[in-house]
Amino acid sequence: MKVTHALSTSSLPQGTTSKLDLLVFFSAEPTEVSARRPLNLSLVLDRSGSMGGAPLRHAIQAAQALVEELHEDDQLSVVIYDDTADTLIAPGPVKDKRAISQKLGTVRAAGCTNLSGGWLKGVGHVQTSKSDERVNRVLLLTDGQANVGTTDPRVLTSTAKQKADEGIVTTTLGFGSGFNEDLLIGMARAAEGNFYFIQSPDDAAGVFKIELEGLASVVAQNLRVTLTPAGNSKVSAVLNNYRSEARGAATEITLGDVYGVEEKVLALELSVDAAAPGSTLVATLAYAYDVVEGGAIKETRGEIPVVINVLAAEEEASAPDLGAVAKASQLRSAKVKDEAVALADKGELAKAAKGLRDMIEALRSGPLAASFEIAEEIEQLDHYAQRLEKKGYDGNIRKELRDQSYQGASRSRGDLANRGSSGSAAALEAVSTAVGGVVVKCEREGGKLRIRVIGDGYDANRNVQFPRAVREEGTSYVVEKVLPSADGSFYRVSGTIKRLVLPGQERAAGAVRSAPSAASPRKAAPAKTPATAADLESVASIGTGVLVQCVKEGSKLRARVVSDGFDPNWNIRFPRSIREEGILYVVDQVVEAGGGGSYIASGEIKKLIQ
Repeated sequence: MKVTHALSTSSLPQGTTSKLDLLVFFSAEPTEVSARRPLNLSLVLDRSGSMGGAPLRHAIQAAQALVEELHEDDQLSVVIYDDTADTLIAPGPVKDKRAISQKLGTVRAAGCTNLSGGWLKGVGHVQTSKSDERVNRVLLLTDGQANVGTTDPRVLTSTAKQKADEGIVTTTLGFGSGFNEDLLIGMARAAEGNFYFIQSPDDAAGVFKIELEGLASVVAQNLRVTLTPAGNSKVSAVLNNYRSEARGAATEITLGDVYGVEEKVLALELSVDAAAPGSTLVATLAYAYDVVEGGAIKETRGEIPVVINVLAAEEEASAPDLGAVAKASQLRSAKVKDEAVALADKGELAKAAKGLRDMIEALRSGPLAASFEIAEEIEQLDHYAQRLEKKGYDGNIRKELRDQSYQGASRSRGDLANRGSSGSAAALEAVSTAVGGVVVKCEREGGKLRIRVIGDGYDANRNVQFPRAVREEGTSYVVEKVLPSADGSFYRVSGTIKRLVLPGQERAAGAVRSAPSAASPRKAAPAKTPATAADLESVASIGTGVLVQCVKEGSKLRARVVSDGFDPNWNIRFPRSIREEGILYVVDQVVEAGGGGSYIASGEIKKLIQ
């Protein structure tokens, strides 16, 4: 494995105490990438009621696509879980892909979310086929909260670390807007795996592909780094979110696996006292990692002295290392996003927004303010600051901030950086002609919304700097001007932005009817009851409804709410004439009864097609 390092500056003036950043890069040598180790995977799929409809269909399709990429010498098991966990496909070699895909296609949604039961069953399957020659990993996908079985995040996270210490890594995948991101990120970090936010159903296949690319190119495992400062320096901060621990003056960091398709980066902030002129030792960096050779694990070790040049008074300071500065800035921005979430969770929205705005000013005053990556980061921070200032903090914003923080601090893939769901162009002035302006279009590429210029004289492949808040997938816009950046590498839009629509759909800016607010819900109305379940209208998606399921308890059919955010143990007043075991119902509203402790189904009831 190739190990290099860089300092944000290569020299310091004599007689000063300065902060500088140390970046350490771990990457594969060309000869290491060719050999693909066999995989030992357990795919653990949430099939609880909230996955019903499009989410489960797309998750199954993504799983089927993953199976197609596996080799015959790979081991695979599939676990499905709702209230209980079941093995759909027992551990074994991937010999009959068609049969595996057909079995996956039989999965249907029902019940609550026994995340711990499904995950631990998957861990057990990986354990049965565990081998040093294989990459041993569990892929845990869920769209909800752990509400059955072990639900304490601290227990689940500590167990994930224990399993990682035993050689079984867990990657977590959060689907939609109902899952517990703190739990899934905590488990992934503790287990030395990865975390992914699958924002839309059609995003699932791309995320599975990213994870498989990494697994198929593992070149080192269990990477550990120990940084021991020299007497003139100390570690001020670890900028990544890897597991770290102080050992006296030294700092130990656990970085997990290194992939051939992705560089692993460690960044630390150092405080250095620059004394006598000349080359000065700042720290000693020791690293160790495991590789498999001849069917056995072999530990490889290395050590790098980190030195800096201390300048005499008459010497001119060197220019900063822009690559190191850019990466350190990205990592600091990731940390600020997590800090903003922590403040916003306590209701300190103004303070959270200020932290984001302070980061914006730091980026604008830095040496890379004109680059597209920093310009996009500034736009993202501004978008979230505005949302917080307008008290628009919600679950989706929280998930985006936490995902961006995680990916920015842990990964080096551009297709995972700054992903976010659509904004809204509804309040823009809508026009049906582009006369006097330039047309641009918003398209989704993987989990990212990208703007392209449509028109002669422009390069459609160049990135475009465009306000995040009005990016809406599939929407075309008319902007006054599209100008090249200072270095000509990307475009910036300038002036008024309008939405391009068909003739007859024109509308003034802001002329849009507001949707009902969650803070002022519709008044509960009695559920509309047809004669039998066969008379119910069928729907293919849940939309804004609530899922209810009927389960047999003794000789009775009991209705319970299986959507996240509701207590599945509470009784619900639900029409008996349409109760049928196994059916998932989509109800307009479920409200708490006046005395508490139970629910009432309200509005229209439909049957979910699976």
